[in-house]
Amino acid sequence: MIYALLAWEFFKIGLFAIGGGLVTVPFLFDLAQKYPWFSTQELTDMIAVSQSVPGAVGINMATYAGFTAAGFPGALAAVLSEILPSMIVIYFIARLLNKWHENKYVNAVLSGIRPAVLALILYAGWTITAQTITDWQTLGLLVILVAAMRIYKISPIYYILLSAVVGVALEL
Repeated sequence: MIYALLAWEFFKIGLFAIGGGLVTVPFLFDLAQKYPWFSTQELTDMIAVSQSVPGAVGINMATYAGFTAAGFPGALAAVLSEILPSMIVIYFIARLLNKWHENKYVNAVLSGIRPAVLALILYAGWTITAQTITDWQTLGLLVILVAAMRIYKISPIYYILLSAVVGVALEL
């Protein structure tokens, strides 16, 4: 039963995760409230780790939640269910793209979806910020990093590494 539940929940996330990994974050926070698979704090930590390692946030969280709930088979059920909707949708899009790419209704649907994707990403950012900025040190680090990113156009890897070093040094 747990495998079917994991598969269903992550299938829904995969089906509505239009726009990438961060769009899955509000759905994952909802799962953290509904099931004991992971806490909101674990989700926040996993998002930080997921942004630092290869792979999508949704896939990494599906692996973690599935493994926590039901071991390796649970992780496999969650991950496969997360990617299945995308595979199905991409298959049909690839088959129909040439025929429908200039259709005004298709373009209208895509134009309508974009604001929803942006809203989900902004919500995810707001939720993560509220969970992460817990004191003046973390707020100061955020401000410094945003300013540095605007001034110095270097790879995000350096900012992630710098943040990790500062986090260890300040015992955040």
